[in-house]
Amino acid sequence: MGDGADTGAHAVPKALARLGLKTDQDLLLHLPLRYLDLTRLTPIAELDAGIDAQVEGLIRRSEVSGRGRRTLICELDDGSARLTLRFFHFYPSQLAQLAAGKRVRAYGNVRGGLFGLEMVHPSVRPATPGRLPTALTPVYPAAAGIGQALLRRAIEGALARMHWPETIPEDVCARLGLMPIEQAIRLLHAPPPGVDAVAIEDRTHPAWQRIVFDELLAQQLSLRMARAQRDAMTSTVLGATTLAERLRATLPFQLTGAQRRAWREIASDLAQAHPMNRLLLGDVGSGKTVVAALAALVAIGSGRQVALMAPTEILAEQHFRKLTGWLQPLGARIAWLAGSLRESDKQRTRQAIAAGEADLAIGTHALIEDVVDFERLGLAIVDEQHRFGVAQRLALRGRTAGAHVPHQLMMSATPIPRTLAMTYYADLDVSVIDESPPGRLPVVTKLVSESRRAEVVARVRDAVATGRQAYWVCPLIEESEALQLKTATETFEALAGELAGLRVGLVHGRLGPQEKATVMQEFAAGRIQVLVATTVIEVGVDVPNASLMVIEHAERFGLAQLHQLRGRVGRGAAESVCVLLYRNPLSEGARERLRISYESGAGVEIARRDLQLRGPGEFLGARQSGEPLLRFAELERDAALVPAARELAAAMLAHHPRRVEAHLARWLAGRTEFLKA
Repeated sequence: MGDGADTGAHAVPKALARLGLKTDQDLLLHLPLRYLDLTRLTPIAELDAGIDAQVEGLIRRSEVSGRGRRTLICELDDGSARLTLRFFHFYPSQLAQLAAGKRVRAYGNVRGGLFGLEMVHPSVRPATPGRLPTALTPVYPAAAGIGQALLRRAIEGALARMHWPETIPEDVCARLGLMPIEQAIRLLHAPPPGVDAVAIEDRTHPAWQRIVFDELLAQQLSLRMARAQRDAMTSTVLGATTLAERLRATLPFQLTGAQRRAWREIASDLAQAHPMNRLLLGDVGSGKTVVAALAALVAIGSGRQVALMAPTEILAEQHFRKLTGWLQPLGARIAWLAGSLRESDKQRTRQAIAAGEADLAIGTHALIEDVVDFERLGLAIVDEQHRFGVAQRLALRGRTAGAHVPHQLMMSATPIPRTLAMTYYADLDVSVIDESPPGRLPVVTKLVSESRRAEVVARVRDAVATGRQAYWVCPLIEESEALQLKTATETFEALAGELAGLRVGLVHGRLGPQEKATVMQEFAAGRIQVLVATTVIEVGVDVPNASLMVIEHAERFGLAQLHQLRGRVGRGAAESVCVLLYRNPLSEGARERLRISYESGAGVEIARRDLQLRGPGEFLGARQSGEPLLRFAELERDAALVPAARELAAAMLAHHPRRVEAHLARWLAGRTEFLKA
């Protein structure tokens, strides 16, 4: 095989560095988005509207018409018929190129016009008699100031110098029917005549399958290596379960079977001398927090500190209140640290953490600031883990002195589809709470047009009259937090008028922590009957008496977010309703999201459909620190390749370490650090 070294030292034009193209290897893996078929000419008389085609002929007429928006109109004649070329934007050089009497080739989409067939903004070049390309012409991802000609020249040079030894054992390639890697790369950059263009475009061609398989294999190799490196680290054995058992005995409810199973798996991990790296998955309302509390008590009982980090202050505050109620009676000392605290309060809390006077520190990103150090951190818990960047999770794990690495428990209410778990989360152990607490009824979802808003307001009044409470969630306005605040305030004022006589509250991200806490406490105590809120209540809020949720402009929300919001109701014994209030006209995507939300209450199904609609980003958050580890594979389309890649990764690590090194250098090029979180 050789040593597996790739070409890549050749100098690359500096302009291409803006696209991240610095070596031959980068260029070779900068694969085309699509292709132009410039291998043949089509007589104008044989053109049909709707096709892409290349024609060649003589410019018979070229004129600029219009006073305001000037248009360049040319008439191309190839002897069989005439075709109009139309340009709404043009340069003086194009006027010269397209002057009457010039012979040119034009490639573009043919469409019907008022005066016959035409091409709008075709690509045009001077005709070279008798010379046509012999392969499809690639169109590459580009950037401003970097043209296709520059990319094609650079990539053609890299192809001429290419020497890529096989990194996958040859017998495996034969058994799996994999095209040789060099052949696959060359074919994708220059597909020969007669190639299956449809298979190339939809990435099912054997050349694409080889690229996708190699990428999936690199991912599986790096994840297995990350797990092996973690297993070689040393952690403190956390085996003292007395405090955890005392909590279970005092809880006013019994753990579900799924909670008990998850707890056994976590307790077993904590009792090992290497760090736990476990993901606790459970749908909204399934009871993840109590399992995390039991894990925290094992660490505290073993003489170690615990850090619990949540993505928003409102969720961190919810954890602080709930865990204080459970753990403080057992003697646990709990600290609160958030960015909005006064500096003097933060300083006191940091000192308590550093001195070991706080057993459990709960907070937001403030927990991973450089000035926070734990005396003996034994367990790091990250809630809604996909909302944090990888660097942030690694920083939390590194907030302790000494050689011992803390155990790590991550929690998410976003169910992970099986395909995703087998790829991006293959390095984690996963515990699933797939059972709701007894007595919980499914939430009924209703789709209601904005035109019936008055009926929805009346429904809220009726719910309050029966002793229930309601949420009214304001629309998501991504462009501006200030706009969202204005909308929330206006909605609050409107509802306070429409629901005169009821106590209406308002909570949003701009409120200070004490103000937010006061409003939430008033709502939890039943003194506020209707809570107008932005999406700060998306996670963590637990008010069993709230049985009605209205989500205004529901068409603006993603599937996972709608499911998270809906999970704020249905937490008591009464039947709960979630009203998705939408405004017409709906885009196709919005209509599909609302339909899926209406039809499915199961988080796993929501997650599967969300993966289809939007790809893996929602589930992963910043796992790749902004750089996607899968550039070419698509999990829905390529799921069938994952098992073989997993199996081969294990075999190569055991028997072909040099090939592993060469494969990772080719496909990940230094991006493996972020897989360790």
